[in-house]
Amino acid sequence: MPFIPHTDEDIRQMLAGIGVDSINALFDEIPADLRDPGLPGIPAGVTEMEISRVMNARATGDILGPCFLGAGAYRHHVPAAVWEIATRGEYYSAYTPYQAEASQGTLQLIYEYQSMMAGLMSMDVSNASLYDGASALAESVLMAVRANRKSKSGRILVPDTVNPLYRDVTRTIVGNQGIELETVTSNASTGALDVATLKQWDGEDVAALVIQQPNWFGRLEEAQALTDWAQRNGALVIAVVNPTAMAVLTPPGEWGANGADIACGEGQPLGIPLSSGGPYFGFMCCRRAFVRQMPGRIVGRTVDLEGRTGYTLTLQAREQHIRRSKATSNICTNQGLMVTAATMYLALLGAEGLERVAGHCHANTRQLTERLTDLKGVSLRFEGPYFHERVLELDRPTEPLCQQLASQGVLAGYPLGRHDKRLSNALLVCATETVTEADMDRFEEALGHALARAA
Repeated sequence: MPFIPHTDEDIRQMLAGIGVDSINALFDEIPADLRDPGLPGIPAGVTEMEISRVMNARATGDILGPCFLGAGAYRHHVPAAVWEIATRGEYYSAYTPYQAEASQGTLQLIYEYQSMMAGLMSMDVSNASLYDGASALAESVLMAVRANRKSKSGRILVPDTVNPLYRDVTRTIVGNQGIELETVTSNASTGALDVATLKQWDGEDVAALVIQQPNWFGRLEEAQALTDWAQRNGALVIAVVNPTAMAVLTPPGEWGANGADIACGEGQPLGIPLSSGGPYFGFMCCRRAFVRQMPGRIVGRTVDLEGRTGYTLTLQAREQHIRRSKATSNICTNQGLMVTAATMYLALLGAEGLERVAGHCHANTRQLTERLTDLKGVSLRFEGPYFHERVLELDRPTEPLCQQLASQGVLAGYPLGRHDKRLSNALLVCATETVTEADMDRFEEALGHALARAA
Protein backbone atom coordinates (compact mmCIF):
# COMPACT_ATOMS: atom_id res chain seq x y z
CA MET A 1 0.00 0.00 0.00
CA PRO A 2 1.44 3.45 -0.91
CA PHE A 3 2.32 5.75 1.95
CA ILE A 4 0.29 8.97 1.85
CA PRO A 5 1.63 11.51 4.37
CA HIS A 6 -0.62 13.89 6.26
CA THR A 7 -0.89 17.39 4.93
CA ASP A 8 -0.11 20.44 7.06
CA GLU A 9 -3.84 21.05 7.40
CA ASP A 10 -4.41 17.47 8.58
CA ILE A 11 -1.73 17.92 11.24
CA ARG A 12 -3.16 21.28 12.34
CA GLN A 13 -6.63 19.81 12.79
CA MET A 14 -5.35 16.82 14.78
CA LEU A 15 -3.28 19.02 17.09
CA ALA A 16 -6.27 21.31 17.62
CA GLY A 17 -8.41 18.30 18.43
CA ILE A 18 -6.14 17.22 21.29
CA GLY A 19 -5.45 20.77 22.46
CA VAL A 20 -1.73 21.29 21.78
CA ASP A 21 0.07 23.87 19.67
CA SER A 22 2.74 21.74 17.99
CA ILE A 23 4.08 18.23 17.60
CA ASN A 24 7.06 19.15 19.78
CA ALA A 25 4.65 19.83 22.63
CA LEU A 26 3.82 16.11 22.66
CA PHE A 27 7.38 15.41 23.84
CA ASP A 28 7.66 18.03 26.56
CA GLU A 29 8.39 15.36 29.18
CA ILE A 30 11.83 14.80 27.60
CA PRO A 31 14.42 17.07 29.29
CA ALA A 32 15.66 19.84 27.00
CA ASP A 33 19.31 18.77 27.29
CA LEU A 34 18.43 15.37 25.85
CA ARG A 35 16.67 16.71 22.77
CA ASP A 36 18.40 16.89 19.41
CA PRO A 37 17.97 20.40 18.00
CA GLY A 38 17.80 19.10 14.44
CA LEU A 39 18.94 16.58 11.87
CA PRO A 40 21.53 18.42 9.79
CA GLY A 41 22.53 15.34 7.80
CA ILE A 42 19.01 14.64 6.54
CA PRO A 43 18.15 16.30 3.20
CA ALA A 44 14.87 18.05 2.55
CA GLY A 45 11.94 15.96 1.35
CA VAL A 46 11.33 15.44 -2.36
CA THR A 47 8.31 14.42 -4.37
CA GLU A 48 7.31 10.83 -4.99
CA MET A 49 8.26 11.12 -8.66
CA GLU A 50 11.72 12.48 -7.83
CA ILE A 51 12.53 9.82 -5.26
CA SER A 52 11.29 7.10 -7.66
CA ARG A 53 13.75 8.31 -10.30
CA VAL A 54 16.59 8.30 -7.78
CA MET A 55 15.85 4.78 -6.57
CA ASN A 56 15.41 3.43 -10.11
CA ALA A 57 18.78 4.92 -11.09
CA ARG A 58 20.43 3.29 -8.10
CA ALA A 59 18.79 -0.05 -8.85
CA THR A 60 20.11 -0.08 -12.41
CA GLY A 61 23.58 0.65 -11.05
CA ASP A 62 23.65 -2.44 -8.81
CA ILE A 63 26.20 -5.03 -9.86
CA LEU A 64 24.59 -8.47 -10.02
CA GLY A 65 27.67 -10.50 -10.84
CA PRO A 66 28.87 -13.75 -9.24
CA CYS A 67 28.76 -13.67 -5.44
CA PHE A 68 31.28 -15.46 -3.24
CA LEU A 69 30.34 -13.61 -0.08
CA GLY A 70 29.22 -15.43 3.03
CA ALA A 71 30.03 -14.42 6.61
CA GLY A 72 26.49 -15.04 7.86
CA ALA A 73 24.40 -14.05 4.81
CA TYR A 74 24.22 -16.38 1.82
CA ARG A 75 22.92 -16.27 -1.74
CA HIS A 76 20.77 -19.36 -2.28
CA HIS A 77 18.28 -20.15 -5.00
CA VAL A 78 14.77 -19.30 -3.82
CA PRO A 79 12.06 -21.16 -5.80
CA ALA A 80 9.55 -18.75 -7.33
CA ALA A 81 6.71 -20.49 -5.50
CA VAL A 82 8.09 -19.42 -2.12
CA TRP A 83 7.39 -15.71 -2.38
CA GLU A 84 4.40 -16.21 -4.69
CA ILE A 85 2.69 -18.02 -1.81
CA ALA A 86 4.19 -15.96 1.03
CA THR A 87 2.94 -12.67 -0.43
CA ARG A 88 -0.66 -13.80 -0.80
CA GLY A 89 -2.97 -11.57 1.17
CA GLU A 90 -3.79 -14.12 3.88
CA TYR A 91 -0.08 -14.40 4.75
CA TYR A 92 1.36 -11.05 3.72
CA SER A 93 -0.87 -8.96 5.98
CA ALA A 94 -1.33 -11.44 8.81
CA TYR A 95 -0.87 -9.93 12.26
CA THR A 96 -0.03 -11.41 15.65
CA PRO A 97 -2.53 -14.27 16.16
CA TYR A 98 -4.09 -13.18 19.44
CA GLN A 99 -7.55 -14.47 18.49
CA ALA A 100 -7.22 -18.13 17.60
CA GLU A 101 -10.67 -18.31 16.04
CA ALA A 102 -9.69 -15.65 13.50
CA SER A 103 -6.05 -16.72 12.93
CA GLN A 104 -6.06 -20.43 12.19
CA GLY A 105 -4.06 -20.02 8.98
CA THR A 106 -1.29 -18.00 10.63
CA LEU A 107 -1.23 -20.30 13.65
CA GLN A 108 -0.96 -23.43 11.52
CA LEU A 109 1.90 -21.90 9.53
CA ILE A 110 3.83 -21.08 12.71
CA TYR A 111 3.12 -24.56 14.04
CA GLU A 112 4.50 -26.13 10.86
CA TYR A 113 7.54 -23.85 11.00
CA GLN A 114 8.25 -24.79 14.61
CA SER A 115 7.83 -28.50 13.83
CA MET A 116 10.26 -28.36 10.91
CA MET A 117 12.86 -26.31 12.80
CA ALA A 118 12.69 -28.60 15.83
CA GLY A 119 13.17 -31.59 13.52
CA LEU A 120 16.04 -29.96 11.62
CA MET A 121 17.84 -29.14 14.89
CA SER A 122 16.83 -32.43 16.56
CA MET A 123 15.54 -30.39 19.51
CA ASP A 124 12.31 -30.68 21.48
CA VAL A 125 10.75 -27.27 20.85
CA SER A 126 11.15 -24.16 18.70
CA ASN A 127 9.83 -20.66 19.24
CA ALA A 128 8.15 -18.55 16.54
CA SER A 129 11.39 -16.70 15.63
CA LEU A 130 13.34 -13.62 16.70
CA TYR A 131 14.74 -10.57 14.96
CA ASP A 132 17.96 -12.00 13.50
CA GLY A 133 20.79 -14.39 14.23
CA ALA A 134 22.75 -11.95 16.37
CA SER A 135 19.84 -11.08 18.66
CA ALA A 136 18.96 -14.79 18.79
CA LEU A 137 22.38 -15.48 20.30
CA ALA A 138 21.93 -12.63 22.80
CA GLU A 139 18.53 -14.00 23.83
CA SER A 140 20.03 -17.48 24.12
CA VAL A 141 22.70 -16.15 26.49
CA LEU A 142 20.05 -14.50 28.65
CA MET A 143 18.00 -17.68 28.57
CA ALA A 144 20.97 -19.85 29.55
CA VAL A 145 21.71 -17.69 32.60
CA ARG A 146 18.08 -18.01 33.71
CA ALA A 147 17.86 -21.73 32.97
CA ASN A 148 21.15 -22.84 34.57
CA ARG A 149 20.02 -22.65 38.18
CA LYS A 150 23.20 -24.40 39.36
CA SER A 151 25.34 -21.51 38.16
CA LYS A 152 25.49 -18.23 40.08
CA SER A 153 28.25 -16.56 38.07
CA GLY A 154 26.61 -15.30 34.87
CA ARG A 155 29.82 -16.25 33.01
CA ILE A 156 29.49 -17.26 29.34
CA LEU A 157 32.41 -18.72 27.39
CA VAL A 158 32.41 -17.36 23.83
CA PRO A 159 35.12 -18.62 21.44
CA ASP A 160 36.71 -16.12 19.06
CA THR A 161 35.50 -18.39 16.26
CA VAL A 162 31.96 -17.08 16.81
CA ASN A 163 30.82 -14.45 14.30
CA PRO A 164 32.30 -11.14 15.60
CA LEU A 165 29.14 -9.25 14.66
CA TYR A 166 27.10 -11.65 16.79
CA ARG A 167 29.55 -11.18 19.64
CA ASP A 168 29.26 -7.39 19.41
CA VAL A 169 25.45 -7.47 19.45
CA THR A 170 25.38 -9.94 22.32
CA ARG A 171 27.80 -7.85 24.36
CA THR A 172 25.66 -4.76 23.77
CA ILE A 173 22.46 -6.49 24.88
CA VAL A 174 23.70 -8.45 27.90
CA GLY A 175 26.68 -6.35 29.00
CA ASN A 176 24.70 -4.29 31.51
CA GLN A 177 22.79 -7.24 32.97
CA GLY A 178 25.50 -8.71 35.14
CA ILE A 179 26.59 -11.20 32.49
CA GLU A 180 30.27 -11.65 31.68
CA LEU A 181 31.32 -12.83 28.22
CA GLU A 182 34.74 -14.48 28.43
CA THR A 183 36.66 -15.03 25.18
CA VAL A 184 38.07 -18.47 24.43
CA THR A 185 41.03 -18.28 22.05
CA SER A 186 41.03 -20.69 19.13
CA ASN A 187 43.97 -22.52 17.62
CA ALA A 188 45.67 -20.05 15.25
CA SER A 189 46.82 -22.80 12.91
CA THR A 190 43.51 -24.66 12.57
CA GLY A 191 40.91 -21.89 12.91
CA ALA A 192 38.97 -24.04 15.37
CA LEU A 193 38.68 -24.49 19.13
CA ASP A 194 40.82 -27.03 20.97
CA VAL A 195 39.03 -28.86 23.77
CA ALA A 196 42.27 -28.73 25.76
CA THR A 197 42.00 -24.93 25.83
CA LEU A 198 38.90 -25.23 28.02
CA LYS A 199 40.79 -27.00 30.80
CA GLN A 200 41.62 -23.65 32.40
CA TRP A 201 37.90 -23.43 33.30
CA ASP A 202 37.68 -26.97 34.72
CA GLY A 203 35.68 -26.94 37.93
CA GLU A 204 34.80 -23.26 37.71
CA ASP A 205 31.29 -21.82 37.78
CA VAL A 206 30.38 -21.22 34.12
CA ALA A 207 26.78 -20.76 32.99
CA ALA A 208 27.17 -21.71 29.33
CA LEU A 209 29.54 -22.39 26.44
CA VAL A 210 28.76 -21.05 22.95
CA ILE A 211 29.66 -23.27 19.98
CA GLN A 212 29.25 -22.04 16.39
CA GLN A 213 28.94 -24.76 13.76
CA PRO A 214 30.31 -24.14 11.16
CA ASN A 215 32.35 -21.43 12.81
CA TRP A 216 33.24 -17.92 11.60
CA PHE A 217 36.14 -19.29 9.54
CA GLY A 218 33.99 -21.98 7.93
CA ARG A 219 35.67 -24.71 9.98
CA LEU A 220 33.76 -27.49 11.71
CA GLU A 221 34.24 -27.49 15.47
CA GLU A 222 34.59 -30.64 17.56
CA ALA A 223 31.03 -30.16 18.74
CA GLN A 224 30.73 -33.58 20.36
CA ALA A 225 33.76 -33.18 22.63
CA LEU A 226 33.05 -29.52 23.39
CA THR A 227 29.48 -30.33 24.43
CA ASP A 228 30.57 -33.15 26.70
CA TRP A 229 33.18 -30.91 28.37
CA ALA A 230 30.63 -28.18 29.04
CA GLN A 231 28.02 -30.48 30.52
CA ARG A 232 30.56 -32.32 32.67
CA ASN A 233 31.40 -28.93 34.15
CA GLY A 234 27.80 -27.91 34.79
CA ALA A 235 27.56 -25.47 31.86
CA LEU A 236 24.78 -25.34 29.30
CA VAL A 237 25.61 -25.49 25.60
CA ILE A 238 24.39 -22.82 23.18
CA ALA A 239 24.71 -23.94 19.56
CA VAL A 240 24.88 -21.24 16.85
CA VAL A 241 24.32 -23.08 13.60
CA ASN A 242 23.73 -22.61 9.88
CA PRO A 243 20.35 -24.26 9.17
CA THR A 244 21.35 -25.40 5.67
CA ALA A 245 24.41 -27.15 7.07
CA MET A 246 22.23 -29.08 9.52
CA ALA A 247 20.87 -31.09 6.58
CA VAL A 248 24.23 -32.88 6.33
CA LEU A 249 25.94 -32.30 9.70
CA THR A 250 25.08 -33.72 13.10
CA PRO A 251 22.34 -31.44 14.51
CA PRO A 252 22.74 -29.76 17.92
CA GLY A 253 20.27 -32.05 19.64
CA GLU A 254 22.64 -34.96 18.99
CA TRP A 255 25.90 -33.36 20.09
CA GLY A 256 27.76 -35.28 22.75
CA ALA A 257 26.07 -37.62 25.19
CA ASN A 258 23.05 -35.41 25.89
CA GLY A 259 22.85 -32.88 23.05
CA ALA A 260 23.06 -29.10 23.14
CA ASP A 261 20.65 -27.26 25.42
CA ILE A 262 19.82 -24.31 23.15
CA ALA A 263 20.18 -23.95 19.38
CA CYS A 264 19.93 -20.62 17.59
CA GLY A 265 21.08 -18.87 14.46
CA GLU A 266 20.17 -16.90 11.36
CA GLY A 267 17.28 -18.15 9.24
CA GLN A 268 18.16 -16.13 6.12
CA PRO A 269 19.48 -19.17 4.16
CA LEU A 270 15.96 -20.64 4.24
CA GLY A 271 14.32 -18.79 1.36
CA ILE A 272 15.25 -15.20 2.20
CA PRO A 273 17.08 -13.33 -0.60
CA LEU A 274 20.06 -11.04 -0.07
CA SER A 275 18.26 -7.71 -0.04
CA SER A 276 20.66 -4.98 1.08
CA GLY A 277 21.02 -6.39 4.56
CA GLY A 278 17.58 -7.64 5.50
CA PRO A 279 15.12 -8.13 6.92
CA TYR A 280 16.17 -11.55 8.17
CA PHE A 281 14.97 -13.63 11.12
CA GLY A 282 16.50 -15.49 14.02
CA PHE A 283 15.49 -18.96 15.15
CA MET A 284 15.74 -20.61 18.55
CA CYS A 285 15.15 -24.17 19.73
CA CYS A 286 15.74 -25.77 23.11
CA ARG A 287 15.25 -28.83 25.26
CA ARG A 288 11.80 -29.34 26.76
CA ALA A 289 13.14 -28.79 30.28
CA PHE A 290 13.93 -25.15 29.46
CA VAL A 291 10.80 -24.23 27.51
CA ARG A 292 9.55 -21.92 30.26
CA GLN A 293 12.69 -19.83 29.89
CA MET A 294 12.36 -19.45 26.12
CA PRO A 295 11.47 -15.97 24.84
CA GLY A 296 8.77 -15.35 22.29
CA ARG A 297 5.79 -17.61 21.69
CA ILE A 298 4.93 -21.21 20.91
CA VAL A 299 1.96 -22.48 18.92
CA GLY A 300 0.34 -25.79 19.78
CA ARG A 301 -2.12 -28.13 18.05
CA THR A 302 -5.30 -29.33 19.71
CA VAL A 303 -8.92 -30.25 18.89
CA ASP A 304 -12.11 -28.28 19.39
CA LEU A 305 -15.35 -29.49 20.99
CA GLU A 306 -16.30 -31.21 17.75
CA GLY A 307 -12.98 -33.03 17.46
CA ARG A 308 -11.61 -30.86 14.63
CA THR A 309 -7.92 -29.95 14.57
CA GLY A 310 -7.20 -26.43 15.78
CA TYR A 311 -4.17 -24.30 16.60
CA THR A 312 -3.60 -21.87 19.44
CA LEU A 313 -0.88 -19.95 21.26
CA THR A 314 0.28 -22.14 24.13
CA LEU A 315 3.16 -20.04 25.45
CA GLN A 316 3.48 -16.25 25.46
CA ALA A 317 6.33 -15.39 27.82
CA ARG A 318 6.17 -11.62 27.25
CA GLU A 319 5.66 -8.66 29.50
CA GLN A 320 2.67 -7.61 27.40
CA HIS A 321 0.76 -10.57 28.84
CA ILE A 322 2.32 -10.99 32.28
CA ARG A 323 4.07 -8.83 34.84
CA ARG A 324 7.20 -7.25 33.42
CA SER A 325 9.32 -8.55 36.29
CA LYS A 326 8.22 -12.11 35.49
CA ALA A 327 8.71 -11.92 31.72
CA THR A 328 11.50 -13.91 30.07
CA SER A 329 11.86 -11.38 27.27
CA ASN A 330 10.52 -8.17 25.81
CA ILE A 331 10.22 -9.72 22.35
CA CYS A 332 6.95 -8.19 21.16
CA THR A 333 7.01 -9.25 17.52
CA ASN A 334 9.15 -11.21 15.09
CA GLN A 335 9.98 -11.29 11.42
CA GLY A 336 6.69 -12.99 10.60
CA LEU A 337 6.84 -12.57 6.83
CA MET A 338 10.37 -14.01 6.73
CA VAL A 339 9.22 -17.00 8.77
CA THR A 340 6.34 -17.47 6.34
CA ALA A 341 8.79 -17.63 3.43
CA ALA A 342 11.10 -19.98 5.33
CA THR A 343 8.18 -22.32 6.03
CA MET A 344 7.27 -22.38 2.34
CA TYR A 345 10.92 -22.98 1.43
CA LEU A 346 11.34 -25.90 3.82
CA ALA A 347 8.03 -27.44 2.79
CA LEU A 348 8.86 -27.19 -0.93
CA LEU A 349 12.38 -28.60 -0.64
CA GLY A 350 11.76 -31.18 2.03
CA ALA A 351 14.53 -33.03 3.82
CA GLU A 352 15.98 -34.51 0.63
CA GLY A 353 15.96 -31.20 -1.22
CA LEU A 354 17.69 -29.34 1.60
CA GLU A 355 20.32 -32.10 1.78
CA ARG A 356 20.96 -31.72 -1.95
CA VAL A 357 21.39 -27.96 -1.58
CA ALA A 358 23.90 -28.49 1.22
CA GLY A 359 25.78 -31.09 -0.81
CA HIS A 360 26.07 -28.77 -3.82
CA CYS A 361 27.31 -25.96 -1.58
CA HIS A 362 30.10 -28.09 -0.15
CA ALA A 363 31.11 -29.45 -3.56
CA ASN A 364 31.22 -25.98 -5.12
CA THR A 365 33.32 -24.57 -2.28
CA ARG A 366 35.77 -27.44 -2.56
CA GLN A 367 36.11 -26.93 -6.32
CA LEU A 368 36.45 -23.15 -5.97
CA THR A 369 39.20 -23.26 -3.36
CA GLU A 370 41.12 -25.92 -5.28
CA ARG A 371 41.12 -23.66 -8.34
CA LEU A 372 42.00 -20.45 -6.49
CA THR A 373 44.86 -21.99 -4.53
CA ASP A 374 46.48 -22.92 -7.84
CA LEU A 375 47.05 -19.20 -8.37
CA LYS A 376 50.41 -17.76 -7.39
CA GLY A 377 50.08 -15.87 -4.11
CA VAL A 378 46.99 -17.78 -2.85
CA SER A 379 46.97 -20.56 -0.27
CA LEU A 380 44.65 -22.04 2.34
CA ARG A 381 44.83 -20.40 5.75
CA PHE A 382 43.28 -23.30 7.69
CA GLU A 383 43.22 -27.03 6.96
CA GLY A 384 40.50 -29.31 8.26
CA PRO A 385 36.80 -30.12 7.81
CA TYR A 386 34.51 -27.35 6.53
CA PHE A 387 31.04 -26.87 5.06
CA HIS A 388 30.72 -24.14 2.41
CA GLU A 389 33.18 -21.45 3.50
CA ARG A 390 36.98 -21.43 3.64
CA VAL A 391 39.67 -18.89 4.44
CA LEU A 392 42.24 -18.09 1.76
CA GLU A 393 45.60 -16.51 2.55
CA LEU A 394 46.80 -14.00 -0.05
CA ASP A 395 50.25 -12.46 -0.36
CA ARG A 396 48.83 -8.95 0.14
CA PRO A 397 45.96 -7.20 1.99
CA THR A 398 42.57 -8.39 0.76
CA GLU A 399 40.47 -5.26 1.26
CA PRO A 400 41.86 -3.37 -1.79
CA LEU A 401 41.63 -6.50 -3.93
CA CYS A 402 37.99 -7.02 -2.98
CA GLN A 403 37.19 -3.43 -3.89
CA GLN A 404 38.98 -3.84 -7.22
CA LEU A 405 37.12 -7.04 -8.08
CA ALA A 406 33.79 -5.56 -6.96
CA SER A 407 34.27 -2.78 -9.52
CA GLN A 408 34.48 -5.56 -12.12
CA GLY A 409 31.27 -7.17 -10.91
CA VAL A 410 32.79 -9.97 -8.80
CA LEU A 411 31.93 -10.08 -5.10
CA ALA A 412 35.11 -11.89 -4.16
CA GLY A 413 34.56 -12.69 -0.50
CA TYR A 414 34.78 -11.16 2.95
CA PRO A 415 38.05 -9.54 4.12
CA LEU A 416 38.63 -10.84 7.65
CA GLY A 417 41.00 -7.98 8.43
CA ARG A 418 37.94 -5.85 9.13
CA HIS A 419 37.67 -7.57 12.51
CA ASP A 420 41.24 -8.71 13.18
CA LYS A 421 44.32 -6.89 11.83
CA ARG A 422 46.28 -10.13 12.04
CA LEU A 423 44.02 -11.46 9.27
CA SER A 424 44.43 -8.53 6.90
CA ASN A 425 45.65 -10.93 4.16
CA ALA A 426 42.86 -13.45 4.81
CA LEU A 427 39.75 -13.74 2.63
CA LEU A 428 36.64 -15.74 3.58
CA VAL A 429 35.06 -17.20 0.44
CA CYS A 430 31.79 -19.07 0.01
CA ALA A 431 30.23 -20.92 -2.93
CA THR A 432 26.58 -21.91 -2.63
CA GLU A 433 24.56 -23.97 -5.07
CA THR A 434 23.98 -20.82 -7.16
CA VAL A 435 27.64 -20.66 -8.24
CA THR A 436 28.34 -22.00 -11.74
CA GLU A 437 31.51 -23.04 -13.54
CA ALA A 438 31.38 -19.75 -15.45
CA ASP A 439 31.23 -17.85 -12.15
CA MET A 440 34.33 -19.68 -10.93
CA ASP A 441 36.09 -18.98 -14.23
CA ARG A 442 35.34 -15.28 -13.85
CA PHE A 443 36.52 -15.15 -10.23
CA GLU A 444 39.72 -17.09 -10.97
CA GLU A 445 40.56 -14.91 -13.97
CA ALA A 446 39.80 -11.62 -12.20
CA LEU A 447 41.76 -12.56 -9.08
CA GLY A 448 44.69 -13.86 -11.13
CA HIS A 449 44.92 -10.65 -13.14
CA ALA A 450 44.62 -8.50 -10.00
CA LEU A 451 47.43 -10.37 -8.25
CA ALA A 452 49.63 -10.24 -11.32
CA ARG A 453 49.16 -6.49 -11.79
CA ALA A 454 49.87 -5.85 -8.15
CA ALA A 455 53.03 -7.93 -8.35
